[in-house]
Amino acid sequence: MRRLLTAAATASLLLAQAPVLAEGSADDIGVMSISLKDVVKPDFGFQGETQGAGTPNQAGVGGFLPLKINDNSVWFVDALANVNFADFNAANSSLGGTVLDAFTISTSTRLGYRWLNDDRSWMFGINAGYDSRPVKSGDTVSGYKVYDQQTPFFQQVAVSAEAIHKKWDLNAYALIPIGEYGLGSDNVANLNSLAGASPLTTIGLKVAYAISDQWKLGAGYYYEFDEKSDPYYPESVDGSGVQASLSYNINNQLEAGVLYSYDDYFESRVSGNLSWRFNSHEGKPDSSKSSVLQGLSASPINRNVRVANSKRYYPITPRQLIDILNSRTILPTDEIRWTPMIYAYPLDLGYSYTYWEWSDQQRAPGRAGQGSGHGGDAA
Repeated sequence: MRRLLTAAATASLLLAQAPVLAEGSADDIGVMSISLKDVVKPDFGFQGETQGAGTPNQAGVGGFLPLKINDNSVWFVDALANVNFADFNAANSSLGGTVLDAFTISTSTRLGYRWLNDDRSWMFGINAGYDSRPVKSGDTVSGYKVYDQQTPFFQQVAVSAEAIHKKWDLNAYALIPIGEYGLGSDNVANLNSLAGASPLTTIGLKVAYAISDQWKLGAGYYYEFDEKSDPYYPESVDGSGVQASLSYNINNQLEAGVLYSYDDYFESRVSGNLSWRFNSHEGKPDSSKSSVLQGLSASPINRNVRVANSKRYYPITPRQLIDILNSRTILPTDEIRWTPMIYAYPLDLGYSYTYWEWSDQQRAPGRAGQGSGHGGDAA
């Protein structure tokens, strides 16, 4: 929790310093005389993106609804629902191990408040909401066949602060898992016979700069960590990452982009995204196309429940360990957890998955050559 509060405080301080970026006044773009009721309108459309660091291939519908429009501020709600598709292939897991299967439905809702400063040269905003995502296991982990596939359900609350000035966009956010597998639960969901899954707590800051009317370049930093549950799920994600993004405003309704991220767990990931909003600027004054006024009705970002794979360890007896030693010439003993029993991850033992016996009661390694045949070789 201390890590969470420290990261959030740092991001908030950076946003508080945003006005030092101010250049010129709102009079330069003629927005002072515009009524926000002519600018902030309901929007509806479609969105989609390819898999990234802990996020799935997905596509769905979403909408923005202003609840109350004042002279210089607006209350709003924004909701999304996406269909989550399968990962691309066995060598490209969005979780970092288990390949995901189709189809599930994820949701995201935000309630927010945005306001302009006195000369309308800056827009500030805060929003918070709830996100949900079922994660459906596929049939392979790292190319090996798995069994007992599950579909755990993950939830999170999200908070975000934002600021926009002319060409600059700033956004600080926190994604905090809740429920059975939430922050501080020390609980990892069973996903299949070789892996579990845990939602990531993520704290981040993003900065974007409009290099032209159509192109916007962005950069970001995030800190992520998840749960572990000894002795079966002793490993966890805990580290920082960076992002770079490029988006292209094809027209006032259609926008495409690409996102690159790198962190120690997921390493390099690239994803693409596309959004199509209806009636985004139809019937609005030309000067409402300024980035400050556009920001009043923009859909909030950072909506995904990010999930990471966890290796599933099993207890083995000394007799079974001897069988493994007799069947292999190399055994990486640093991958075995010595507790009152020995806990090991099957694939880390250099031990063929074919030799694992499976039963309804417990799955444990059998004597080499005596496997039941239910284990799978590399896919």
